[in-house]
Amino acid sequence: MRFRHPDGTLVHLSYCTNVHPAETLDGVLAQLRVHCEPVRRRLGRDRLGIGLWLARDAVHALAAEPVTLRGLQTELDRRGLEVVTLNGFPYEGFGADAVKHRVYRPDWTEPERLAHTTDLARLLAALLPEDVTEGSVSTLPLAWRTGFDERAAATARAALTTLTERLDALEELTGKSVRIALEPEPGCVVETTADAIAPLTGLPGDRVGVCVDTCHLATSFEDPATALAALDTAGIRVPKAQLSAALHAEEPHRPAVRAALAAYAEPRFLHQTRTATAAGLRGTDDLPEALAGGVLPDTAPWRAHFHVPLHAPPAPPLTSTLPVLKDALALLVGGAHPRTRHLEVETYTWQALPPGARPRSRGRLADGIAAELALARDLLTDLGLKELP
Repeated sequence: MRFRHPDGTLVHLSYCTNVHPAETLDGVLAQLRVHCEPVRRRLGRDRLGIGLWLARDAVHALAAEPVTLRGLQTELDRRGLEVVTLNGFPYEGFGADAVKHRVYRPDWTEPERLAHTTDLARLLAALLPEDVTEGSVSTLPLAWRTGFDERAAATARAALTTLTERLDALEELTGKSVRIALEPEPGCVVETTADAIAPLTGLPGDRVGVCVDTCHLATSFEDPATALAALDTAGIRVPKAQLSAALHAEEPHRPAVRAALAAYAEPRFLHQTRTATAAGLRGTDDLPEALAGGVLPDTAPWRAHFHVPLHAPPAPPLTSTLPVLKDALALLVGGAHPRTRHLEVETYTWQALPPGARPRSRGRLADGIAAELALARDLLTDLGLKELP
């Protein structure tokens, strides 16, 4: 979906396809037909943006033979879909029964991450619509925090420097500018937007910036205005923002609240949990640890890294951090000039929701994704952006 900002800038809204497990190219092609096109039809649009997730095997297939890449582009066109951004965070196995810490490997200390991200940038340059010259790829925030020392930091920085050189060469060759965006996430080396400033400062050019995920922002109790102002001051760009909402428990000491939270403690993904105390942020690496008792103070609200549907907050006594999303979105695109051109709805946890809240069919899932996009569309038009055909 395309929008025109009052200053004339074109802003793109898409939804991320990592909600649909597909490790191979055949799987990606199938999801365009089975999932993405039905979402577009529900919205009544001739064109829908998707934030494509391409796993390792699919990337290898596309990079090996130009004819396969042309085939993907043909299928996108046929289904009324366009791609301006890729989700390069998960490498493979995101549809597995237990993802947990696996999603952080390979990290930016490993050569596979640099090679994979380079391939993604090259593929995106070929997939961008003819009238679009700028693409974005979100990626993991360097690494999971444990074991990341000064030597690892130097290795990761060298990899990002090499990547910027490759992206410069890619633009010279294709005329398409691709930027990489580190996505701060609780528990990682770069947990907050503030953590991103030091490792990104001094990198050549402006090819690498920050992907602001509003679920992660809220989980870490970051104030959107403070976070974005700090990035502005440091001269760090926001190539992409992900519109998502975290799980919020106002009174975690109450047994009814604990019971409601327990329904979200599932085995597939990590649900890092945080609370803000007078001494600073406290947290656990997963929701079951927080619920075990005695680990996390429960006298102030808890927030858990669980992407809940934007349009359907959890039932009381829980709620979502949709207000944080709204505040962040106003700062990202509601001013005189947009801070980013790429917005992506990223609720990948539909099938990890408590059983009663899960969509029971492909049609129900498409309904839910379309409802999220419709909410995001309304927020954008309320900010003065004009939806384009």
